[in-house]
Amino acid sequence: MQISFLKKISLNAVQILAIGFAIVIFIGAVMLTLPISSSNGTVTNFLDSLFTSTSAVCVTGLITVDTGTHWSYFGKTVIMLLIEIGGLGFMSFATLIALLMGKKITLKERLLLQEALNTSNIQGLVKLARYLLMFTLSVQLSGALLLSTQFIPEFGIGKGIYYSIFHAVSAFCNAGFDLIGNFSSLTGYANNSVVILTIGGLIAIGGLGFAVWAELYNYKKSKRLSLHAKVVVSMTLFLMIAGSILMFIFEFNNPGTMKGMSFKGKILSSIFASVSPRTAGFNSISTDAMSTAGKFLTIILMFIGGSPGSTAGGIKTATAGILIMTVISVIRGRNDTEVFHKRISKDIVYRAFAVTTLGLVLITVVTMILSITEVGASFEYLLYEVTSAFATVGLTLGLTTKLTSIGKILIALTMYFGRVGPMTVVLALTNKKGNNAIRYPEEKIMVG
Repeated sequence: MQISFLKKISLNAVQILAIGFAIVIFIGAVMLTLPISSSNGTVTNFLDSLFTSTSAVCVTGLITVDTGTHWSYFGKTVIMLLIEIGGLGFMSFATLIALLMGKKITLKERLLLQEALNTSNIQGLVKLARYLLMFTLSVQLSGALLLSTQFIPEFGIGKGIYYSIFHAVSAFCNAGFDLIGNFSSLTGYANNSVVILTIGGLIAIGGLGFAVWAELYNYKKSKRLSLHAKVVVSMTLFLMIAGSILMFIFEFNNPGTMKGMSFKGKILSSIFASVSPRTAGFNSISTDAMSTAGKFLTIILMFIGGSPGSTAGGIKTATAGILIMTVISVIRGRNDTEVFHKRISKDIVYRAFAVTTLGLVLITVVTMILSITEVGASFEYLLYEVTSAFATVGLTLGLTTKLTSIGKILIALTMYFGRVGPMTVVLALTNKKGNNAIRYPEEKIMVG
C-alpha cells in the first residue's frame, strides 16, 4: 500500500501513528452522527459521537449513550469496525488490507509497521502481519461460535450470530463494548460459564500480545522463549491468579456483588473481575456496588493493563515487571536489573520508569481538573474513571453518562493518550531524541 502523501511531509513514525489514530477517530465520529447510525433515525450529538468513536478506536468501552439501544445496526457495525481497527492498530490494519490486495509493502511502511507492532527489528514483519491476521480471525471466529451457542437460543439466529461476532471482536480487542443494553454489560450472565469463560478467554488472548503467542505456538520447535515472553507470561499469570483470589476475598460477602451468588458464580465472577480490568471493561458484577478494597484493586489492575504489542492498554505487564525487578535488584544490592538470570539494559529501565511516571502524571492532572468541572463527583469516582480511560479499560462507577462537555473532552483525550501511548505522544510532539553527546559532571543527591 502506497502512502504517497507521507512523502510530501516530514513526519516520523510515531507522529504518523498518532495522527493516523486521530484521523480514524474523526472519520468514525462523522459516520456516527449520521441519522442512519442511530436506532431512531435522528442525528446524534457530535460530542457523543466523537466520544464513542474515540472509545471504540482506543478500544476502551466508556460510553455516554447506551450501545445496545441507541445505535442502529449500521452504527453498531461502524463501532465494531472501529474496534477492530483500533485493536490491531490502524497501520497494521492498513498493511493487512494491502496484503490481501496483493500490494507490495515498502520499506517506509515496514518501519511504520515496526513502530505500530512495537517490535525490536524489521525482519519478518510482513510474515508477522499475516500471522496476526490469521490469528485474529481464527480466535474471533472460535469465540463467536462458542458465544453463538448461548446467544442464538436467546436472541434468534440473525441477532444471535451478530451479537456473537460483535462481542467476540469487542472481547478480543479488549474494547468492552456490549449490545446487551441498559448499561448492564454481562451482569445477567454472571452464572453462565460459556459466556463468562469465552469472553474472559478472548480478553486474555488479546491482551497477551501477538508476538508472545507466536513464540508460544512455536515453542515445540524452538524449545525456548525470549525474556520478553517469559516476563509477560509470568506477570499475566501472577496478576490473574492473585487478582482472582483477592477479588474473591473482598467480594465474597458483599450483598451488592457476590453474596447472593452460588459458589460457582462467585468463582466465575472473581476470575472475570481479575481478567476484565486488564483491559476489557466488561463486568459481570456491579462495579458501583463493589467494596472499597475491590474498587482499589480494580484501579491497580487497570493501571497495569495488558502486554506490549497487544490490544490492551495500561503501562503494560512488562513495564510493571521491570519496575518490580528493579526494586528487588536494588534491595539485593545489584547494579543492574536482573530478570530470569538476564540483565536488562538501563535504557529499557529508564523507559519503563518514564512510561509509568507519565501515566501517573496524566491521571493525576486529569483527575484534578475533573474535580473542578464535575461538581459533586467523589474522588473515588473520578480516579476510577480517569484510570479506566487512560488504561483503555472501559469500566465505570456510573460517572461517564453524567460528565459535563468538558469532562467528556478530557476523558476522550485521556483515552487517546492511553491508546497511542504517553511516550509515543511525547515523542510525536518533540520530534527528536535527546542529544547524548554532552555529559555533565556527576553529583550525588540523597534519596529515601
